[in-house]
Formats: sequence, structure tokens, C-alpha cells
Amino acid sequence: MAKSAFEYVKTFECSDQILPNTWIVVRIDGKNFHKFSDSHKFKKPNDKRCLDLMNKSAVTVMNDIKDIIMSYGQSDEYSFIFERSTKLYKRRLSKLLTNVCSLFTSSFVFFWKDFFPDDTLLYPPSFDGRVVCYPTNKNLRDYLSWRQADCHINNLYNTTFWALVQEGGLCRAEAEKKIRHTVSAEKNEILFSQFGINYNEENAQFKKGTFIIREKLHKKDIEMENGISTGSGLILAFLDIIGNKFWQKNGILN
Repeated sequence: MAKSAFEYVKTFECSDQILPNTWIVVRIDGKNFHKFSDSHKFKKPNDKRCLDLMNKSAVTVMNDIKDIIMSYGQSDEYSFIFERSTKLYKRRLSKLLTNVCSLFTSSFVFFWKDFFPDDTLLYPPSFDGRVVCYPTNKNLRDYLSWRQADCHINNLYNTTFWALVQEGGLCRAEAEKKIRHTVSAEKNEILFSQFGINYNEENAQFKKGTFIIREKLHKKDIEMENGISTGSGLILAFLDIIGNKFWQKNGILN
């Protein structure tokens, strides 16, 4: 392509290349998703339709961007982990972030009717994103553990809160006050003693979030807890990624 007198403007672009030999994580989060969920009358404390739509959108991203080797999602967020040695888009932060975020968002809209056939999408949802690079395998595992611990904490709180509101007859302010300073054991006791709910028997997808991994990385002789094959080389699983069992058996980060 012939050069023009205007090409000098390219020199104003900032370099945003991510450090080599580091794990790249792109995390997307729903923007004002509480408002979005209320507007579309999502079921509380968990709407499986939306969680499955989030998973479908994540699978679409991973099918398109092969350098993503695994991802983890819970609530209105998803984290995508790129192969440590990836050179995709020359490891440019802006390129990686915008491609993941835009494809996830468009997929969410595109597949909406598959999961909400009787509900009209009232307005366009949006997701923001960030990129973080982690230098060691331990850092990456700690990151994933942090996100799953967040899932555990939030889901137990929300399950207890909405049980008090929907079945216990409390208003939202009363429910929040009742469990504001409680620990996990106390929330479990409230659920069991007042509502007959054994939290350990709740849907694993709600408690643990969704972990997606490429089949070629997962050892076929190891039975993955609650694993579902997508038929496109990906496995969706609702399992513990905080403990050592899965990582030791698969050797992904060794």
C-alpha cells in the first residue's frame, strides 16, 4: 500500500503489548447487570437460563479464539485464559480484550431467544472487560480459586437471602439485616432448619460456577465431575478448581 502524507498519525498509537511468557486472563463482567436481571425478571437466586446463555456465549468465544485454553464463569462474569505462549495479535492488550468482549456480547444477544424464547430482549446488554497477566502457574491457580471462592460466598448468601424473602416472608431489608453478620455455617443452618434446604445438595452449577476446558488438555481416562461435552472439542464442568485433585490428575499447569 502506498504511503500518504497522513500516515504519521500512526506514531500517536501507544504500545500495549503484554509481557511474553505470562498467562493472559481476559475477564468480562456484565455492566449494571442487577438492573438488567430485574428488567428481564430473572429467577432468584439463580436463573439457569441466563447461566446457560453465558456458557453458550463463552463456548462461542472459545470456538472462535483457539488460543484460549480454558475459561471460568459465574454469575455475570467470565474469565478467559490464553495459552501462555500465545502470540495472537502480537499479544496486544487492546486487540485481545476487544475481540473477547465484543464476541461475547454479540453472542449473548444472538443466542438470547434460544434460552429465553418467551421473553423479549428489552434493551442491549453490555459487558466491560479487563486484562491481567500472571507470571506463574500458582498465580493463575490462585486467581481461579479467588473467582470460585467468590462464587461460593455469593451463592450461599443469595440462596439464604432469597429463601428468607420468598419463603420466609421477610422484606429485602429484613432479610439483609438477619444475615448481614452471619458466617457460612450459620447460613447453612438457616437454610436447613427453617426451609429444609441442604445447601450441599444444591445445583453444582450454582455453587461452583462453570469451568470450560479443551478436550485435548483433559485426560480421557479421568472422569470429570459433572462434565458435559459440547461436541466442538470443549468440556463444560461444574467442579472444584480450588483443590489439587483436578490439576494433579490433568497436569495442565505442571
